[in-house]
Amino acid sequence: MYNCRYCKQELKTMFVDLGLEPLSNDYIQKEAVGKGQYQLPLRAAVCGNCRLVQVLDFEMPEGIFNSEYKYFSSYSTSWLKHCKSYVDMIVDRLSLNADSVVMEVASNDGYLLQYFKEYGIDPIGIEPSRRVAEAAIEKGIETRIDFFGTEFAKNLEKKADLIIGNNVLAHVPDIRDFVGGFKEALKPKGVVTVEFPHLLNLIRYNQFDTIYHEHFSYLSILAVKQIFEEQGLKLFDIEKLSTHGGSLRVYATHKDNQQQPVSEHVEELLAEEKAFGLDRNDIYEAFAEKVKQIKIDVLEKLIALKKAGKQIVGYGAAAKGNTLLNYCGIGREMIDYVVDANPNKQGCLLPGTLIPILAPEEILRTKPDYIIIIPWNLKEEIREALSYARDWGAKFLVLIPKVEELV
Repeated sequence: MYNCRYCKQELKTMFVDLGLEPLSNDYIQKEAVGKGQYQLPLRAAVCGNCRLVQVLDFEMPEGIFNSEYKYFSSYSTSWLKHCKSYVDMIVDRLSLNADSVVMEVASNDGYLLQYFKEYGIDPIGIEPSRRVAEAAIEKGIETRIDFFGTEFAKNLEKKADLIIGNNVLAHVPDIRDFVGGFKEALKPKGVVTVEFPHLLNLIRYNQFDTIYHEHFSYLSILAVKQIFEEQGLKLFDIEKLSTHGGSLRVYATHKDNQQQPVSEHVEELLAEEKAFGLDRNDIYEAFAEKVKQIKIDVLEKLIALKKAGKQIVGYGAAAKGNTLLNYCGIGREMIDYVVDANPNKQGCLLPGTLIPILAPEEILRTKPDYIIIIPWNLKEEIREALSYARDWGAKFLVLIPKVEELV
């Protein structure tokens, strides 16, 4: 029996079962191939009480965000553009200046905070992985190497005018303690903005590959609103974003902060989620069958291409790709190699499948017939970067939300 990590009710409704999988960011050094790899069941369920979707078996954050963690946010140009746009917007919206205290939780390599410096603001990053935190420090961004939570926030010397949490809320096992940290760290009139992929889009567009052990939760406004309210915070605005296949940016502040009235967008999103069925069990129970069909379609397509003698490679050693490849049982017999712009991943092997990760230049050298764009949320950016591959007739494939050749 499993209980909800948030409200402690028994979890009775299964969302999806993806079988045994390695940790999606546990990239393997070639010399360590013979040592085996740790795997866990990858299953998610939904709480019938609070509607929080969550993985059942997981590795604690200390085992993931360690010195070997290889995800650096700065290698996506479209993501950097998104972050620069956010900083320009939020500085204006909140009238931030050089005296404002700005913090980012899970600040990675300073990908976002660097843009505040253009406004004379010296931001503070909080990042548990030393490897990526040191990259931020090298950029001149003050960074605390630690996990964020209520006790950490109580010991901060300064309270924040703005706290940012991009794609981190799903990464914490104790979401109550984490949001409680926002409450502790925020000035009376301060604002929190949090971005996360929207559960509604995960279901609507078959984005099961975004499920992995590093993501403890999959979030809806139905769940997030009550989690924030329990900690004395109110959601006062919500924006829809195109990032990560469809995300939300929520704005929160202390419940008694009358300077930030609640926008109609909050109720509109709640109504949309209920109309879609996120308050009912059947919408979750039906998802598993859609996932099984994608597996069949992916294997049929790749087998047909290999039978036709086509060389297939992948672009982007993304964590989501590791979920998909391992679930589908796709290895080097199907995909010769994967390339990635992140030099920290190059020379390693993908977890589980052991597909080698090479530099992007390998595509030009080997001239493959098909290139699978693994991080489908960046397909336009990647297609543009690989436009030269059309010179020899290469075709692009995406596998989510459905198997599709891009024209």
